[in-house]
Amino acid sequence: MSHEQHADLIKTLHECTEACNHCYDACLREDDVKMMTECIRLDRECADICSFLEQALSRGTPFATELAEVCAKICEACGNECKKHDHDHCQKCAEACFKCADECRKLAS
Repeated sequence: MSHEQHADLIKTLHECTEACNHCYDACLREDDVKMMTECIRLDRECADICSFLEQALSRGTPFATELAEVCAKICEACGNECKKHDHDHCQKCAEACFKCADECRKLAS
């Protein structure tokens, strides 16, 4: 599939990457950063896989389905962790992650 066929997903992946990067930075500034460890770790995992899938789709990867499946799992895990925290940045990140997971599942199915 061509880059144009995945334009909406590529945009969603980019937005999720940005949300995770923002959440990551904001979590590091929280008073109880130790409580945010899992959130921080998953923010990195999610941002990395979303960025990678965005690039791979732009190149027309033949592994789109497999990568989207993995990306959906990581986005869901990150979203589930972020929604546990009341911080605005975590809630926004969770929303972006769940949206991205849904879009990735559509491609993977």
